[in-house]
Amino acid sequence: MHSPLDPATIAIRAQDVTLQLGTREAPVTILKGIDLHVQRGQSVAILGASGSGKSSLMAVLTGLERASGGRVEIGGVDFGALGEDDLARARRGRIGIILQSFHLLPTMTALENVAVPLELAGQADAFAIAAEELRAVGLGHRLDHYPAQLSGGEQQRVAIARAVAPRPTLLFADEPTGNLDAATGAAIMDLLFERQAAAGATLLIITHDAALAQRCERIIEMRDGRILSDHMA
Repeated sequence: MHSPLDPATIAIRAQDVTLQLGTREAPVTILKGIDLHVQRGQSVAILGASGSGKSSLMAVLTGLERASGGRVEIGGVDFGALGEDDLARARRGRIGIILQSFHLLPTMTALENVAVPLELAGQADAFAIAAEELRAVGLGHRLDHYPAQLSGGEQQRVAIARAVAPRPTLLFADEPTGNLDAATGAAIMDLLFERQAAAGATLLIITHDAALAQRCERIIEMRDGRILSDHMA
């Protein structure tokens, strides 16, 4: 039996994490001593108003932003000890990131948007895997369409397929339904939980939507760069 904080079961470990941005003369402290442990396979909502620090926390946990202080371990790897190239390698295939702005390349088809990152990572059969993942999110009939030819919900489905295609152990979603209507957003969240379960991944959702947060196993509420509460849903 593993204890609740057995290192073998921990996907994310943050200890006294701080983040300062701005200039040396006028620093702005964004994160103020964050302590966080997330079990492998868990779904966690980071809930908070705009400016609470939740997106900055995601940036630090994904290695896109360096913590100013404290320690960040992802899958047992100390992100603070890695250079930029090693960080990129540590993220590749292990961390999937889904943003509300989709970030699809407009000159590539849906299939290419999912396959090309796989190809660049050295994945064999990248296009076959991409097609399979797009079919899994209900877009088997839209493989050759460009982002401008897709609805917002369809673009978000492509973004989810791209994030989960490498079978990452960690999925991060920052306001994944923010640009979608309620019905499309609910369908996208069903899909995201389904793909998380299929991959056995740990899922962190950044949101200001309390109803969306309730769909996760655990809810962490942030305010002013600190964790205000942390409880099971």
